[in-house]
Amino acid sequence: MNTKTIRQVLKDTDFIHVGGTEEELKVAQYLMQKAIAYGAAAHIEPFPVQMADVHSASLTVDGRSIPCKGYRCCGSGEIEAPFIYVPDETDLSLSKVNGKIVLLDTILRYFGYNDMLDHGAKGFITYDGNVNYRDNDIDDRELRSFVANGRKALAVNINAKDAAKLVRSRPKSARITVDETEYEGESRNVVAELPGTSDEWIVMTAHYDTVPLSRGSYDNMSGCITLLHAIEALAPSAPHRYGLRFVFCGSEERGLLGSKAYVSAHEEELGKIALNINVDMIGSVMGKFISVVSAEEALVSHVKYLSTEMDWSVEARSGVYSSDSTPFADKGVPALSFARIAPPAQASIHNRYDTMALLSEEQIREDSDFITAFARRMADAPLCPVKREIPQKIKDELDQYLNRKRREQKS
Repeated sequence: MNTKTIRQVLKDTDFIHVGGTEEELKVAQYLMQKAIAYGAAAHIEPFPVQMADVHSASLTVDGRSIPCKGYRCCGSGEIEAPFIYVPDETDLSLSKVNGKIVLLDTILRYFGYNDMLDHGAKGFITYDGNVNYRDNDIDDRELRSFVANGRKALAVNINAKDAAKLVRSRPKSARITVDETEYEGESRNVVAELPGTSDEWIVMTAHYDTVPLSRGSYDNMSGCITLLHAIEALAPSAPHRYGLRFVFCGSEERGLLGSKAYVSAHEEELGKIALNINVDMIGSVMGKFISVVSAEEALVSHVKYLSTEMDWSVEARSGVYSSDSTPFADKGVPALSFARIAPPAQASIHNRYDTMALLSEEQIREDSDFITAFARRMADAPLCPVKREIPQKIKDELDQYLNRKRREQKS
């Protein structure tokens, strides 16, 4: 893909498209048609997701109304209780939340949320944004089903400026109301294929959905462009030894739901996938190119060797990356993610500032060239050199990331 085409794709998808919405479907159809135009067979695979329409939400603290948004899927109702700010999740802090509405510095995460409910917390306030930003944006958040695990508590989200004011004022009580309708909706994966001469596959993934405040140019239409770039580059020389499958994942921002749905729906076929190559955020004007490998350590060295051969700087390491490579690795498929991580002063995601202005079309093309060259080598290999095994260190990290094991014991 040339820079003109890259810019056009960014322009065509330059709108908010959250998982499970009509806007997400519009982008899914667009990517499917692009993949077909570049020579792949493509289709859309829908999967169910929990949705909610929040009709109203309010937060009142010591009689003062605070702008807020109710968490989707947290239920409906009203609670009033003493207010407390908890900056951590130590045993001492947990001992103080009984019967209270709790302001947190974090999103609602599995262990923290359930620990606080176990200790009697009645409701939650979270915040986002930045006290130094001019805007007063409030993100539209949800109580994810795998976090709640059937236990719902009312929750609202506010702006960081208001959170700081609350803590300064040391309020005594808070009241939360939420009125919403919950239902089952539909998100989508877009699957494109270039069959190979064998029945084994290299699967490339990138998510295309956004969070409610973001147009998602950097996170992650840039990665989707890499997949389109790879289809265009590799289709003329197909069939390769390994088939190439390209999965544009929906609802990644909602907890990797698209990739989780894909590996669940295709579990019987996973044994035929030799490698997953994931792309999540490339092409930033500034920043370092990285690779995180959820596979044998030898693959880290392979990426480093290839980068030196191609005069391409890569910071490669083993680990678990918070993206769509994780569900594949968790099912035993060797996986790695590529990204270009911009410095915080140069790019910001999950807010209104994730736009085309963060990106360089030339850098997107160059990043995509390297990733495509890596994919081509794997697809053309007589035997994929990556062992089909996940090291115990990676399995332990997966257990932590997927909430099967705590990251560390409380002191």
